[in-house]
Amino acid sequence: MALTPPATMRAAVLYGPGDIRVVERAVPEPGPGEVLVRVAMCGTCGTDLKILDGHFPQTPPYGDFVPGHEWAGTVMACGATVDEFSPGDRVCIEAHSGCGRCDNCLTGRYTACLNYANAAKGHRASGMTADGGFAEYALHNSNALYRMPASVSFEDAVLITTAGTGLYGLDVAGGYIAGQDVVVFGPGPVGLMTVQLCTALAANRVILVGTRASRLEAGRRLGATHIVNARETDPVKEILELTDGHGADVSIEASGGADAPQQCAEVTKRAGRIVVVAYYADRVTFDLSAVVRKDISIYTSRGEGGNNVKRAVAMAAAGRLRGAELVTHRIPLDEVAEAFRIVRERDGDPIKVVVTP
Repeated sequence: MALTPPATMRAAVLYGPGDIRVVERAVPEPGPGEVLVRVAMCGTCGTDLKILDGHFPQTPPYGDFVPGHEWAGTVMACGATVDEFSPGDRVCIEAHSGCGRCDNCLTGRYTACLNYANAAKGHRASGMTADGGFAEYALHNSNALYRMPASVSFEDAVLITTAGTGLYGLDVAGGYIAGQDVVVFGPGPVGLMTVQLCTALAANRVILVGTRASRLEAGRRLGATHIVNARETDPVKEILELTDGHGADVSIEASGGADAPQQCAEVTKRAGRIVVVAYYADRVTFDLSAVVRKDISIYTSRGEGGNNVKRAVAMAAAGRLRGAELVTHRIPLDEVAEAFRIVRERDGDPIKVVVTP
């Protein structure tokens, strides 16, 4: 049984760099393995700005592409072979749905799918290589959808994908941080959700480093034991003082700042770990010899692989993740260009700007 969507919908289509327009489009029909979802809201992030500006690889052609990769909503219809969901289910997503057949997908590294952007082989990255959530309805593969418990709101849900990014980074780096000192660079949505994850996973000290006081204070409310304003103090010196001169067991780089990798190298203790989940505007330089001398391991991860959104849903259901507190702006779909302007210009001190159909 399916709910009955209308024949057409409003969708934000990218027509060129910086040119996004809300137009009428046909509501897509789910094929085998696909689910049609009525979008409740879709979050914006820095990756969306790269997509908007035309600096993100492997997006579909202009004039036919709907961005948006952090969305949640209600199942409307299921394609053939889908029996995991039913119309009316509230769901959130992993943006990446791998091909399911390459070596990386078979080991849970589907955000690094070897058939990335090859729709013919089953790959879909919502809002990146396929139409996403800046629309009234969106299609997604059933293997990248998660049913939401009643206690989790849609505002929470749009941050669950973000939490999956931080959780995947920790997963790739070994998982266990209980009793360890962790530094998180960057109090953006990824960093703030990662602070909550580290707190829930029983880290000893959770030190948050940033440059905006309001975001640092949000981090304190969400579980950071110490906050360091890099505009007011030397973060390396302060972190070393907080960790008795040894440095942190784990440093998580979520800021994308050009200086942050070097700071990670300086504040991570011998035989510690650096986890990089950020993207950078240009190449970065840091003292790799010092990293080697200190026997530090560097891990990188892309997006929300390894089934970590499922884990994030469970943590949100248990009250360990509070995403809704990071939603600062709600913008209607017809004003999606304004949402991007707010994110780019940081107008009104946004943390997470969501678009609602």
